[in-house]
Amino acid sequence: MTNRKIEKIIKPTSYNWVGDAFYVASMIGKEISRRRMDPFLVFDYNQTVDFSPREEPRGVGAHPHKGFETVTLAYQGRVAHKDSRGNSGVIGEGDVQWMTAGAGIMHQEYHEEEWSKQGGPFQMVQLWVNLPAKDKNTPAHYQDLKASNMPKVVLDNGDGTIDIVAGEYKGVNGLADTYSPVHLFNAYLNKNGKATFEFPNHYNTALLVISGSIKVNGEEVIEADSFVLFENNGAEQFEIEALSDDTKVLLLSGEPLNEPIAHYGPFVMNTQEELVQAFEDFQNGKFGVI
Repeated sequence: MTNRKIEKIIKPTSYNWVGDAFYVASMIGKEISRRRMDPFLVFDYNQTVDFSPREEPRGVGAHPHKGFETVTLAYQGRVAHKDSRGNSGVIGEGDVQWMTAGAGIMHQEYHEEEWSKQGGPFQMVQLWVNLPAKDKNTPAHYQDLKASNMPKVVLDNGDGTIDIVAGEYKGVNGLADTYSPVHLFNAYLNKNGKATFEFPNHYNTALLVISGSIKVNGEEVIEADSFVLFENNGAEQFEIEALSDDTKVLLLSGEPLNEPIAHYGPFVMNTQEELVQAFEDFQNGKFGVI
């Protein structure tokens, strides 16, 4: 069987601060267009940063979103969130916060207070997943997906485990409800552990090596903090093999929506008219207050 080939490998080269809590490299939007990774609009990676102890938590104050979903995956450190619908929560290692901004919401994100007082290594990923046009105005809501409840597949021969955040792997379904077909997995592999993945060829598919290093299809060596985009070349299957212990890999694959994108700042709609309306709704206080 022909393996799905690698189209591009990206190593982070430039970073920007989001508030004073998140130091991220953007993997989508520059070298890889948003259209190429549809329905994934943003992939911000905060590779490991050591934060000093601080009494007042670092973070991002209240800000709006509309028309898409934010998916935050924690690998090191803890993040507290709060929104204008009265929701709040904390995610730590292995947890995922899936926020559907939909019709509009205000929210804020900070380093969790007790964690902030201790400081330490911090590593996160945040995805923006576009919503289909018919779901842009769905009521805003959260899905808090805890590592302790995450559906898992234990690989043969002690190779490791796969946490299924969304979608399906080897007959096991993730807990996240999605508005379009999306697969999102965390692979935890032991040294020499192997895992095979298969997604429809027209799904846009990528991975990020969170820690350790891997070999793809027995050939290409991929180091930590590298983002790999796969070709849509007719093949559907690929294999990863861990070259070190404690290897973590984030895998994502989604069916493109193939809809118009009107994007500005924190809003993602389908037309400029809808974008103007989103700004007016925000300015008129329709997203609520925190």
